Amino acid sequence: MMQYRRFGKTELQMPVFSCGGMRYQYKWQDLPLKDIPPDNQENLEATIRKSVELGINHIETARFYGTSEIQLGQILPKFPRDKLIIQTKISPEEDSQIFRANFDKSLSYLNLDYVDLLGLHGINTPELFDASMRSGGCLDEAKKLQKEGKVRFIGFSTHAPTDLIIKTIQTNEFDYINLHWYWIYQNNWEAILEANRHDMGVFIISPSNKGGMLYQSPPKLVNLCQPLSPLVFNNLFCLSRPEVHTLSIGAQKPTDFDEHLNTLPLLGQGEELLPPIIHRLENEAKEVLGEEWLNTWQIGLPHHEKTPGNINIPMILWLRNLALVYDLVEYGKMRYNLLGNGGHWFPGQKADKLADFDLTNCLVNSPYKEIIPQLLAEAESLLGGEEVKRLSQS
Repeated sequence: MMQYRRFGKTELQMPVFSCGGMRYQYKWQDLPLKDIPPDNQENLEATIRKSVELGINHIETARFYGTSEIQLGQILPKFPRDKLIIQTKISPEEDSQIFRANFDKSLSYLNLDYVDLLGLHGINTPELFDASMRSGGCLDEAKKLQKEGKVRFIGFSTHAPTDLIIKTIQTNEFDYINLHWYWIYQNNWEAILEANRHDMGVFIISPSNKGGMLYQSPPKLVNLCQPLSPLVFNNLFCLSRPEVHTLSIGAQKPTDFDEHLNTLPLLGQGEELLPPIIHRLENEAKEVLGEEWLNTWQIGLPHHEKTPGNINIPMILWLRNLALVYDLVEYGKMRYNLLGNGGHWFPGQKADKLADFDLTNCLVNSPYKEIIPQLLAEAESLLGGEEVKRLSQS
């Protein structure tokens, strides 16, 4: 049976799993309904019906998730409106009237009178923070929509560095947050605690996909996570923290919910089930990488904007660590080859042009300055290959 948590100051009873709308749509570009194949629409509608049947009544999408909104607009009005929690997300714009126009299109496509949750989508940089927060900016426009009854609660989604996330939370202007935090990436824990201090709802973005492509885990990770699957372990790891309220399931088809549901009976058993698995995972990292590297590799690494060639050294070394320790090579390839195409959502460049740049000065504060160029070359050899575009560009 689905479980629910209070979603911060919104007072919404949020299911611990949300139905994310990134992966079941037909195309990543807007298309008229007549161009959407019936079988694709039937699959989407079956997925939404399954979600609601399971008690996952939070349906989450975004203006630039291609045909997601217009396709959802064919099914959402068939449900009692007060039984659904609908979220869309609109990217901040320099011109807040463009933000308004994009919202109006979203609401029209969704075929609804209002959305429960409106997220400012991707406050990832200081410039986007300013476009959102300044007088007359996108937050002010969102508040107008709220007064007009078209939006119930306002939040933001982010792929930003933790300090910018915390700065945005501390404006105390938002009701909830969508952010990344899961087993392999725990950097944003302080941001989650800050969100809790401001009584915000906490929604975890893509814990199964960005959290390691856990629906196709390598045998080594499967063994380390016994008796749980890696996907269920990660869900339980996240939901064992009461500060976390809901995890996104990016379902492509109705059966994609099935394994996640195995988490629900275990939610009271985290203290018993998690420590032995975490111990094995941490021990494996120490064995493979050495305790000294594991504890100190991040020290003194430069920000990608201060690195010749804009090379994202911390991200590349992190992906190398995961590939070596847990055999997360396919995940590493997917993320590594997005560098250079990810924009402010996944910034910086990969290490395929290392020979063109001298990293000596930017690595001066790293205890591993002598070997990092070699490690970057190893990562390129292990993970390099076909470039990957963001889904919205594909």
